[in-house]
Amino acid sequence: MRITDLRIYPVKSLAGDSVDEAVVEPWGLEGDRRWGLVDEAGEKVTAREVHALLGLRAEQVDEDTIRIHDGAGDSILVDTPLGLGPVPVSHSRQGFANPADEDVNWWIAERVGQPLRLIWQEDPQVRRVSGAHGGLDGDVLSLADAGPLLMVSERSLDQLREWIGPAWADEDPATSMIRFRPNVVIDGSEPFAEDRWPTVRLGDVEFRTAEPCDRCVMTQIDPFTLTTGREPIATLARHRKWDGKTWLGTRLVPLGDGVLRVGDEVAPG
Repeated sequence: MRITDLRIYPVKSLAGDSVDEAVVEPWGLEGDRRWGLVDEAGEKVTAREVHALLGLRAEQVDEDTIRIHDGAGDSILVDTPLGLGPVPVSHSRQGFANPADEDVNWWIAERVGQPLRLIWQEDPQVRRVSGAHGGLDGDVLSLADAGPLLMVSERSLDQLREWIGPAWADEDPATSMIRFRPNVVIDGSEPFAEDRWPTVRLGDVEFRTAEPCDRCVMTQIDPFTLTTGREPIATLARHRKWDGKTWLGTRLVPLGDGVLRVGDEVAPG
């Protein structure tokens, strides 16, 4: 088995980019989900609530800078906040984060139709992985929902697409994968075998499986047209539902550091 794709999302809930290689840090892939969005009261805002966020794409320019693109070809550079005091945010176990410059907030607000504030997580070591999501003492994460990395198998997605049938017959498999917003895509062996892997080595880096990933309504948003439908949740609920949730992919916690590359070997533990 091999890694077939690596994806980084510099801003939580915005579209991201495929990369050929990525540095593994204790809290996830370098540059992944260190930025997020809140409303004027500091409440977390994601594409679950504001679908238009998926129409924006963030890329990592360098260690201190990201660029956010809209669908019309316009973009804005965003520097790591310096000299601005932290503001309260509602991200679990985070508390405070540093705000971006106000011109960035206006740029985003004009494109999504409501006032939002872009915030940056200065120190990802302050945010612990919850024990309810398989976290152990010392596990930390970015502004991701519940785990440092998300891995999805192409074989598992193939099985889901087969179950869904005609409703997704015209959808590109790559689009289907983007709906699930993985960091690491593997070709896999048999569908959903990754659920049973207590550990997995990706290239030279060992990971612990914290838990399978429960899936939300965000997967029902087409990442390009931003239209919504019943799938894939309707089909997952028939085949992959337990504890009141639907499941696809696994959340991973790094047990070491290193660099992942497309083509690296995948070895279950």
